[in-house]
This record gives sequence, C-alpha cells and structure tokens, in this order.
Amino acid sequence: METNAQTTISRRDPALVMRLSRLGSLHQCRLSFMRTLTRRLARENWSFARPFFDIDEKGVGHAVYSATGPDHTYSLVAFAHDLPPEMRSDRVIATAWDATFTLFDGVPTADDIARLSKNVPHQEAGRVNDKSLSVSRANRSVRLWEHMVDALSHGRQPEAETVASVGYLMRTTAVYGSGKLGAADYEKIACRPEMSAPFQAEMLSVFLTRAFVTDLVNHMARARGGDQAVELDHETALSLGIGNSTGLGMAPFIINHPVLFNNWTEAREEAIARVRSLPSATTEEAATFLSLFDRSKLSVEAWHSNHPVQIEKLSGLAADLDKITAHLNHVDLTRDHPWNSLYTWAEGALSEEGQEMIASLILEPYGHLVDELASSMADGRPEAFRIDGAMPVGTVRALIETAFGWTIDTNWQAKENCARAWYVSEEKLEPRLGERFEEPIADYEQPLAPARDAAAAHAALAKWDADLPVAEFLLKQPEHRHTVRRVQICADAPYSEVQDNTISATVLPIDMLRYKLAVFGATHFDPRSDRWVRISMFGNAPYPADLNEENADLWVYPTAEEAK
Repeated sequence: METNAQTTISRRDPALVMRLSRLGSLHQCRLSFMRTLTRRLARENWSFARPFFDIDEKGVGHAVYSATGPDHTYSLVAFAHDLPPEMRSDRVIATAWDATFTLFDGVPTADDIARLSKNVPHQEAGRVNDKSLSVSRANRSVRLWEHMVDALSHGRQPEAETVASVGYLMRTTAVYGSGKLGAADYEKIACRPEMSAPFQAEMLSVFLTRAFVTDLVNHMARARGGDQAVELDHETALSLGIGNSTGLGMAPFIINHPVLFNNWTEAREEAIARVRSLPSATTEEAATFLSLFDRSKLSVEAWHSNHPVQIEKLSGLAADLDKITAHLNHVDLTRDHPWNSLYTWAEGALSEEGQEMIASLILEPYGHLVDELASSMADGRPEAFRIDGAMPVGTVRALIETAFGWTIDTNWQAKENCARAWYVSEEKLEPRLGERFEEPIADYEQPLAPARDAAAAHAALAKWDADLPVAEFLLKQPEHRHTVRRVQICADAPYSEVQDNTISATVLPIDMLRYKLAVFGATHFDPRSDRWVRISMFGNAPYPADLNEENADLWVYPTAEEAK
C-alpha cells in the first residue's frame, strides 16, 4: 500500500492484529462500507426516486427504487410476497421469502421487470443476467411487523419498547453478488468510482431495501385501516435498520480471500498509524473525539446479548468505558502525540474490545487523512493467485516461518489442536464446522485450516534441496499448492492470514463473523451461538430522501435523543 502521509508510528504487528479474539472485537470505523457508501451518495448529490410501487392489499406486487449518481443509475427491483408462516425460514435452503430483490444496473424496462419477476422470487432456482449486480431476499420480523401494522392501522404509533427490542422490520437472509445466480461479476463495475470500495453494490441494495420496507409497512397499514391509518413516525422509522442473521456460511470468506482480507485490515491499520503519528490535535479535533466517545457510550448502553461470550465482553467493555472516562479527565488531547499516547495507554489498561473501540474512535476527526484509504480495500491483484514456481524451496520455507512460524512446533496430532473440521453440508448446502473425532466428516474437509497445512508443507519441504524450484516439489506433492500460494501472497500482504488455529477445540467462528460484519459497518453484535450472530444494518441512518452531507456519516453514533 502506497501512502504519502507522514507516519512515524508503524502499523500494528500482524501477530497482534490477526488473532481471532482481536478480530472478534473489532468495531466499525470511518472505512466501514456502509459509511463509505452514504458519504459518497451525499457528497456527489445522488438523487433518489420511487418510479413504481404496485403492491396490493395482501402485500403482493413489485416496486422499483432508483439511485442516480454522476455517471450511473442503479435500481432496486423489489418483489413482495404473501408468505404463509409455515414457509418462513432464514435458511439458505429456503424456497420462499416475504420479499426478494435485485439491484439492477440502469433503469429496468417492462420486459426486464417481466423477466426478473419469473426468476428473482425463486432465488437459487432462478437466474438473472449481468444487468443484475446483486440478488437478495428478506423475511419479516413477524412480531414487530404485526405489532406495527396493527398499531398504524388503528391510528397510533407502535410501542417504543417493542420497536427497540427488535430494531428491524425485515432481515435479509442473503445478499448475493459477484456472479451469483448469473449476476454480473464484480469486474464489470470495479472501475466505476462509486463501486471502487468493496461491497458497495450490496450496501446500496440494503440501503434502498430499508426504504422499501418502511414504505411497505405503511402501505399494509393503510390497506388494513383505511382512513384511520397513520404513517410511521419519522424518528421511529430512522431507528429501524435491516436485520441480518449471519452464520457459518460467511466465516470461510476471509480465509478464502487472503488478498481482500489483507487489504481490509491493512487499510484500517494504515489509518490508525497515520492518526497515531500526528504530533498534535486541534481543539476541534479533540472535541469531535470526545463527543463521539460520549455517543459511543450511549450505543454500548443499548447493546444487549444473551450469549455468555458476548455478555462477558460487554461487561468488560462497560468497565473499559469507565476507565476511559476517568483517563480522559486528566489528559490533554491536543499535545504530545495525543492519539498515540491514548492508544498506548489503552493497550495496557483495556480489554481488546476497549482497545479496538479506541482504535476506531481516534480516526473520526480525520476523514481528510484516512477516508481515501477506502479505495485501496478492493482486491485488484488477480495475479497474486499465480504461484511463482521458480521460487526456491528454501525461500518458500522461510516464508512459511515468517507467516506461520507459530504453527511449526504445534502438536497437530493432539486432538485438541485438530478437533474440528470444516465441510459443506449436503442437506443444508452451507459450510459447517463439525467434530472431527465424533462425526464421519474428515473425508469431506474443506481447506480451511491454513495453519495446520502450513506446518505440514514446511515439514515436507525440509526433505527437498533448498535451491530447487518449488515447482518441482509441487509436481510431486500437489496437495501443498494452496499453502505455497498463501505464503507467497503473505510476502506482500502481511495481514492476509488469521494468526490462530481455525480447527482447534476452542475456535469461535463468531470471531470471524464479527470481523467481517464490523468492516461492513455493523454494530450491536448479538451472537446466538458460537456459530451465528444477529445484527442490524443502517439503523439510525438517514433515508434516501433525507440524505445530505450533514447526516451522511455519523449516524452510526446515536445522539442522546435517539437513545431515549
């Protein structure tokens, strides 16, 4: 990563950053994909419209929402369905949903709508073409949906406590892109400025979906209540996001995309290093940090979970907030490398949750210094996956020792170190993590244990002449190709590998999920087991019609009024 910024503080060591417990403690920051999107939409004065909304009194029909920027228009085509309760499921293998969507590249014609209506509602059983940039589906939160439609149809607003306890009217069960189901490959849009940061098409789809969901609940209330119905209060609507339940299907993503994994992490680490290197701060910059720290405390107060791991982490974070508050009462945030001093203090005084909150918060006053890094987070290096067969065996072994040195002396025969195995369930069609010594799954294991495989490759390479090209080794032992590829990537991508054992008896897949969702911009992670987590996206964000440069970014931090 090239940079013109003056950094006197180095980026943090991958051996520290890439541990699963720390990745599982990440918080959203200025570089998170949702905020990158809303800032751009506002800065470029994008316009939004709802050219079509044809939904009947049963909630069946379709609508189109458009977003038009300097060079392109994107249209969310939404299909609403009357789904019987017994068919409602969030599983990948579900066959029906309350709503289905595609983000269309351009303005769809009547023929496009007709074609999409025969495919998008069927999801995996249908097919789209490269005019679709994403395909998604969502289900209602039955409890909140019915409560809200009933209240609005009778002329009253829903109960605040009920709204707050759920936080969304619909939750996505998948947002597919990059070629899935026939949709356009990312390469088609990668050169467009508005799509240069990762997952911008998917984030735009969810942003527009939120507007559709609010319109739909108002429509259903009018259909039931007629003239006595009222629309959802704007402040209540703002508090609602789009829910998401993320499970093991997402966990392998960061292992399978090492360059992307590196770029996401490296951009954040570079941003942190830039801010920590500042010799001083203005009073306005310090005031911005303090204000957002106070708003973060409100966010943490509203963050609840019933999962033991998250309960413990939230307890530690609450204690951290008290320590930070006390510390800030007697430090000067304008002098003597204030942000480096604050972070260095945090490393010794706070939990990983608290440390990573500080690391994110110190970036907030410095959009002019760090926001540009969002464009470096995409994977623009397809050549990185080509193995350099001419590299000497000795060099490859040295790379393994640098990237995976901690694995070499691990006893991989000990059951606790290889207790789990990743595989794809034939029944559920989803990645699963099973018990290697209790289930017949070893023969179906996916290559998602890079640490164990690196140790095996290192041992195998030791039997070969150090000066021979690694291609000769791989011709004889091709099972090590993926490890050689990974360590060659590591040479230029130091944050591309998890520095932990992904098949140990104690691995927590939710740490991998938390990392990716934090990079997306999610907050209030609510694990429901060690293998899936519930979140809400774009909660408190402005709706398209209200978006402007004043409200486009810091919506992720609740104000005192929003926290009531």
